[in-house]
Amino acid sequence: MYYNKVDISGVDTSKLTVLTEAEKMELLKKCKNGDKSARDKLINGNLRLVLSVIQKFIGRGENADDLFQVGCIGLMKAIDNFNTDLDVRFSTYAVPMICGEVRRYMRDNNPIRVSRSLRDLAYKAMQAKEQLTAKNQKDPTMKEIADMIGVKQSDVVLALESITDPVSLYEPVYSDAGDTLYVLDQVGDKNDDTNWLDEISLKEAINMLQPREKNILYLRFFLGKTQVEVANEIGISQAQVSRLEKNTLCKIKGQI
Repeated sequence: MYYNKVDISGVDTSKLTVLTEAEKMELLKKCKNGDKSARDKLINGNLRLVLSVIQKFIGRGENADDLFQVGCIGLMKAIDNFNTDLDVRFSTYAVPMICGEVRRYMRDNNPIRVSRSLRDLAYKAMQAKEQLTAKNQKDPTMKEIADMIGVKQSDVVLALESITDPVSLYEPVYSDAGDTLYVLDQVGDKNDDTNWLDEISLKEAINMLQPREKNILYLRFFLGKTQVEVANEIGISQAQVSRLEKNTLCKIKGQI
């Protein structure tokens, strides 16, 4: 999807205008004075910005037109809340606002249900993050977010994690000359060939043990009995059980 060749929500994106930073600031100041025509010009002059932001959300099952319209709502919120007295580029403030609005829309339409209280906390944390980012020109830490909204850092982490979109194992994370690396490639597999081969070797080593050696291992590691209990059950001393257990384990290790 190339944003200079797309017709989305009835808008021909190839004909969208792009405002300079000076033009944006001038129109923003007029907006603060209630100039509705300036607000309309700002919206139309930043639709390319909305389109560029929603690119990373397209392909997750959501309608592109819906995402674009939701992104426009985020843009309008950014216009209405932007502080022209701060030495901040409008796009720096608007992008997190647009992203936040799109994420909220996608979470509200997510089939995985999250409790209202947890979702509300997540929204507060996201708003705090947007404000701190605009103020400090960098991403805040979880502690800074927690301090701002007056909750525990662990609660913020839990709330934000609970509304994080699930990632497909087949989502590409890197591509170089057609050789694509997927999330699946970075996930460890504990059921690989080495593990099941080790399991077969262990079973074969145990099968080669003497009946009394097998019985000691069974009582000790399957039933969880102490060496004293094993000694009383099979009629030998605890020292003999300890010696037999040690020798048996060494024998198994040698076989593997």
